[in-house]
Amino acid sequence: MTADASPPLPRLVVLTDRRLARAAGHDLCPLLEAAVDAGVRCVVLRERDMHPASRAQVAASLHDMLHDVGGSMLIASGPSAWADGVHLSSRDRMPVPRPSLVGRSCHAAADLDTAIQDGLDYVFVSPVFATPSKPGYGPALGLDTLARLCTTYPLPIYALGGITEVTAPACLDAGAAGVVVMGAVMASPQPAEAARLLVEAVDRWQHP
Repeated sequence: MTADASPPLPRLVVLTDRRLARAAGHDLCPLLEAAVDAGVRCVVLRERDMHPASRAQVAASLHDMLHDVGGSMLIASGPSAWADGVHLSSRDRMPVPRPSLVGRSCHAAADLDTAIQDGLDYVFVSPVFATPSKPGYGPALGLDTLARLCTTYPLPIYALGGITEVTAPACLDAGAAGVVVMGAVMASPQPAEAARLLVEAVDRWQHP
């Protein structure tokens, strides 16, 4: 990405997790519709273990609701006719042919080195803060490490892990192109309100 280029995703990205949503008393599609109504403009559809036909139905519905408001939908770990791009796990290989927009989850500097070699459009770096949804990815990186990675690697880095409306601005201050949330919306008893607060937090942020 050149210095004057815009990041490929908006400052706020939501990751799906239908199990977290269900545990909080919500079905996934109505929750996502509420989040989009609250201002969310980019969603990564995970749900890799969902039946392919059911996942395709969710993808089509999510694509329509986001495109109606000028947003975009990415899908995890594989192409989809409905997706605007593909988001890879740290272990996924680059799809062939290459999607027009592709990023990867990274948990260490070595992952970022690979992302640069692969010519990815962006990365999610996690966990920035401690989070129960990512207990297997090592200790929290913290803001100092996030800032160092953002300075060192010339591609858009999005902060993931323990992000809330309170911590999001600090990640942007550290140089992140944006923030990614899952539990803050998926596990919230009031997902629309949680999404609204996050949207407002990133919209209010001003570059220092």
